[in-house]
Amino acid sequence: MANDEYDFLFKVVLIGDSGVGKSNLLSRFTRNEFNLDSKSTIGVEFATRSIQVDNKTIKAQIWDTAGQERYRAITSAYYRGAVGALLVYDISKWLKELRDHADTNIVIMLVGNKSDLRHLRAVPTEEAKQFASENGLSFIETSALDASNVELAFQNELTEIYRIVSSKALDQGESAPGPGQGTSIPLSSSTPPGDASKKGQCC
Repeated sequence: MANDEYDFLFKVVLIGDSGVGKSNLLSRFTRNEFNLDSKSTIGVEFATRSIQVDNKTIKAQIWDTAGQERYRAITSAYYRGAVGALLVYDISKWLKELRDHADTNIVIMLVGNKSDLRHLRAVPTEEAKQFASENGLSFIETSALDASNVELAFQNELTEIYRIVSSKALDQGESAPGPGQGTSIPLSSSTPPGDASKKGQCC
């Protein structure tokens, strides 16, 4: 299958405060790169990567935004069309914003990044697990620096979205896409130029 062919296109957003490592999680997953000297994100950046789930090609369009307050005006467009989110600590403020702006069915994963800095841990694992459980979130600890659990975090998030989308299609009596029929999740006006589904219809 060529790079521009896929069965499903999912928009996933990375949210959290500045300096928690969102950009390095993105670059580690999409390019297997890590930059100790990475600068704060200005506005919005995105990258894509395709994975296989149940012999289907899922293209993830992963959006990374600046955590600084002065860029918060972009949030409504940023969340539009997102079917998944990785919420990277700080927890309290961002979960409310996600609930306020994103689709009610969005799949949220709580991500404790920088697990390599265990001696500087601010949030105990059990406390984070309990918070995730109480709020209906999945939870994982990652390190973009040493790459631990980064692949697993994105794989789990995209697989969960795929399972939900597939089961909804079955519930509605829709047939699964055949060869050459991609299904993209609506990305509304936030779709970057030139990256719309080349062969699918919105569901």
